[in-house]
Amino acid sequence: MPDQGDIVQNSFTNALRKRAKFVCPVEGCAAEVGDTEFQSKQHINQCHPELVAHRDISDVVREWRREPLPPSKPHRLLPHDSGGEDAQLPKQAVSHEPPTKQFTPKEKGVAGKAVLDDASPARSRAKPRDTDFNRAPQVGKLWNPTILVPLVLAHHVYVGRKKVESQPPTRSRPAASHDDLEVSDDPNEAGYVPQLKTRPIDHLQLVAEVKGIYAGLVMVESKCIEVDNAQNTQKDAKLNNEQWQALIALHRTLLHEHHDFFLASQHPTASSSLRRLGAKYYMPGRMWKHGIHAFLELLRHRLPASLEHMLTFIYLAYSMMALLYETVPAFEATWMECLGDLGRYRMAIEDDDIRDREVWTAVSRRWYSKASDVVPGTGRLYHHLAILARPNVLQQLYYYSKALSAPDPFFAALESIMTLFDPLLGSTNQQSRLLPIDFAYVKAHGLLFTGKTGSEYQTAVAEFVNNLDNHISRTTRRWMECGYFIAISNCSALLSWGKNSFIYQTIRPKRPKESVEEFNTREIPDPSEQRNAKRLEEARHLAEGTFSKVFPRFADPNILPFLHSTLVFYRFMISYPSAMELLEATFPWKMVSMLLNSLLPSCREHERIQSNEFPRPVKQLPRPLPEDFALRGLLWAEKYYPSDWFSNDKVDDDEKYFEVASMTDERKERVLWLGVSIARHGKWLLYDDELRQFSVPSRFEQEIDISMNLDAEMASISEADTLSRASTLALSSSGDKAIGQAEHDDEDMPDIDDFMTRQPIIRQ
Repeated sequence: MPDQGDIVQNSFTNALRKRAKFVCPVEGCAAEVGDTEFQSKQHINQCHPELVAHRDISDVVREWRREPLPPSKPHRLLPHDSGGEDAQLPKQAVSHEPPTKQFTPKEKGVAGKAVLDDASPARSRAKPRDTDFNRAPQVGKLWNPTILVPLVLAHHVYVGRKKVESQPPTRSRPAASHDDLEVSDDPNEAGYVPQLKTRPIDHLQLVAEVKGIYAGLVMVESKCIEVDNAQNTQKDAKLNNEQWQALIALHRTLLHEHHDFFLASQHPTASSSLRRLGAKYYMPGRMWKHGIHAFLELLRHRLPASLEHMLTFIYLAYSMMALLYETVPAFEATWMECLGDLGRYRMAIEDDDIRDREVWTAVSRRWYSKASDVVPGTGRLYHHLAILARPNVLQQLYYYSKALSAPDPFFAALESIMTLFDPLLGSTNQQSRLLPIDFAYVKAHGLLFTGKTGSEYQTAVAEFVNNLDNHISRTTRRWMECGYFIAISNCSALLSWGKNSFIYQTIRPKRPKESVEEFNTREIPDPSEQRNAKRLEEARHLAEGTFSKVFPRFADPNILPFLHSTLVFYRFMISYPSAMELLEATFPWKMVSMLLNSLLPSCREHERIQSNEFPRPVKQLPRPLPEDFALRGLLWAEKYYPSDWFSNDKVDDDEKYFEVASMTDERKERVLWLGVSIARHGKWLLYDDELRQFSVPSRFEQEIDISMNLDAEMASISEADTLSRASTLALSSSGDKAIGQAEHDDEDMPDIDDFMTRQPIIRQ
């Protein structure tokens, strides 16, 4: 059975085709001729051959088409039309007809219509046409009211045609321009939809609305707390589907109440005091704690029976947080972190499909990274990223170190970092599926962190240092990322990972939740205390061994990210002389001065490295280096970068750590600028503006035989060129194999659920 819409469309088309005819103007003929050039020629040849005996048929057709349409094809009324029954029709009746216009061949050319040859039939004028391609050019106009005339239904067109056909033929004027058309001022008559009226809300009404929402929110919140606590005390009780759905509905109501509160308190007309209510009463934290996290923990403890309900609530909470992220930007960092937490919960309960687990891991990691861009000094975000960095142990160590070395450190990471160290401290390299050098390095940090600095620690450091030079030669550019991971981890170890050490307490700023009195009266340990002195000595030993293998590689640009990150740390420590005294003796200043001198020939503008201003691009937006994003948010890099250095929105998250060849020259310039900046103090490095050379004070002078290092460096570079086509692929495959085996073996690492059990995610 044909569709009703097709029937209407066919009848509409047939009606238009019947209307696309005109009465033959030859006296006594009165035949209806199709309104096309082909049909006109056919009628003339058949019925009026005498008209083309001495004339061209095309001229005769043109004369016919210049004649006005007969009454069988009605026109829209013009303002200057008068006489005839058409002028007496009401405006409503005229407005029902679709706009039509007769084009002469010249007008067709103007309108963009191609004139068909005599041998081919012209396109039917009755077919629907797009008015956007038919309208005449208009100078200085982007809108014309005639394009809003509504189309009519088929039966309206047919009835109008029947009415007009009974009228006597009249001659009307040629079609006028769009400016001459009569358009009604009545919006309803012209087909306009009037804008909906909105009533403005004043301040008192908005305050009353917020108070009413908050009162209902508190009632639902107290009920959620009561129910969650009752269920936590009855862990053995099993709930049926109706009970789970009732709990989900209760917590969903609380989320909706919070959503209404945020929309009302952050209304565009709200005052500043009203906008501060959300932060004053910790509404984002309360929403997460009582509306989402407590119920998620209840569901998690009832797994696997509550799996389906937990998935339902995670998706519900995720959609609500995404909505708040779009509509309430005042707390966007909190919404990003909540979205990352929900993605991490979803990842943790996925056991069937490894691809879904990887997808939700990437989603969670992306939200945490976006949040860290908004609040880079919050260590809690780097702690979450460390959990998601498995099985890359070097990246995990970097994120844990950053979480403890941020201006707002997350000290709960002191416990969760043991999930990284414990599997390595009680095993050997043969039992681990990590690369030997990575195993030795992370194990050395684990022994240093736990204070077990004995022979086992010395063995791990020696194994790492002895294999480091060869490892850099083989991995080439892939060591650039490892370089700043190692540099940041070593610097964090020198600060004792935020523990109560002399250096850390000396340089740390006041924390957000710490009063001025508490900060001024903080306890600063004695640096000569045996425990602190021993830990600092072992950390300096690890850093010194790393320097001894990296800095002599003068011709290797792959070590520059390590050098850059290290110099940022020591430049910051210069501002704290008492802390610098404990670090300056073990830093190879002479070797660094020689390394900087090897980079000076590549410097084209010495004025830039001698300036006090941070070197930045002259005619383009700043493009941070990969290690800039890694250093951002660290305690010692807080004042290193300009305030707008990370303001380039064109850098996507996926491109932040992407290394391009043009960054090498910029990195060299940055390193030289740091060297000149340190040399201004005249205590550790010296720089001669005329000779353009670096040197060191006499107390750091020492004889360094670099001939063997240079020979080994040139050999490693030659070897690296060969490995770039063959051995690098082999190394990559072996490394990927080791990583893949570590991913497959989940028994070596504690599951994320174990950590969630011990450390709930609660933000205030």
